[in-house]
Amino acid sequence: MKLGIAIDWEAKKIRVPVEKIQLAESLGFDSIWSAEAYGNDALTPLAYIAARTQHVRLGTSVVQISARAPAATAMAFNTLDQLAGEGRAICGLGLSGPQVVEGWYGQAWDKPYDRMKDSVAIIRAIFQRAGPVEYQGEAVSLPYRGDASEKSSRQPSDRYGKPLKSIAHTNPSIPILLGTGSESMVTLTGEVAEGWIPFGFAPGDMAIYGPWLAKGFARAGNGKSLADFEIYAPCIVALTDDVETELKKQKSVAAFYIGGMGHEKINFHKDRMIRAGYREVADTVQQLFLEGRRDEAAKAIPDEYIDRAALIGPVDRIRQRLKLWEGSGVSGLILHGADAALMRVIADYFQG
Repeated sequence: MKLGIAIDWEAKKIRVPVEKIQLAESLGFDSIWSAEAYGNDALTPLAYIAARTQHVRLGTSVVQISARAPAATAMAFNTLDQLAGEGRAICGLGLSGPQVVEGWYGQAWDKPYDRMKDSVAIIRAIFQRAGPVEYQGEAVSLPYRGDASEKSSRQPSDRYGKPLKSIAHTNPSIPILLGTGSESMVTLTGEVAEGWIPFGFAPGDMAIYGPWLAKGFARAGNGKSLADFEIYAPCIVALTDDVETELKKQKSVAAFYIGGMGHEKINFHKDRMIRAGYREVADTVQQLFLEGRRDEAAKAIPDEYIDRAALIGPVDRIRQRLKLWEGSGVSGLILHGADAALMRVIADYFQG
């Protein structure tokens, strides 16, 4: 089991925990992960971390594909990989949600499946640097070929852009991982990506997601399988003797995401809860939250919903629950909230 730690991407002021990161590297952790929403960006902290570490990998969980043109995303990851020392960058991509895409990035929530597929194709072509990049997609094309809604008499052949090849000598082996959760998007992940950052994964969930990935592997048509596919599962962790209080804290966070982090009609966090078998609870939590009854929304979430995908408790309990992760089908855990003591406990468990 590979181990990674997540840095706090929600902080109002960015503080990179350098000592914690260096401890993780010394303990044999595989990777450090950043993320972004509509505050701090995900890539700049990783460049800072690269200068203060030696070999730990640097991943995003995730960067939002609406935040940058695919070419800009490829440029940023290649630059990070070169600064860090080739082979350390992990390009983790995600969609975000319609409220952020339209409300923050000023783009239409349009063809998300195609936008992801096209973005991956363009980014990979830039990484591979086999020649000038020319790609005709359903949502994104390179060079630009015009928009159907654009009022212009110019035809695609009359436009000014031409296919270009990266000036920088890129690393063709930078892995692309996708943060996805729905059947169509997980299947796409299996088809086009080198790995997956599952959205709300818990031990036992491969019964749901495994067939979706397998369908994507079959579409890839190149013998692809789980044997050469990385799965990094984000996991909330806390070393504590008071499990009840920690679960209560995490239920408040979950209620915010299920109830308010997304449009009423399109909320991936609510969808995640439904996939886990809690449809009625998900509807109740969202309704209570939208009515302003946030405490009641949090109380409506069963303890087991949080506990199933987390590592919370004293050392013995965490060790028992780590056994579930060993046979879960994931190749790595991204620990959210781990302190130095818990990092040592988990590293000792897998290295012991």
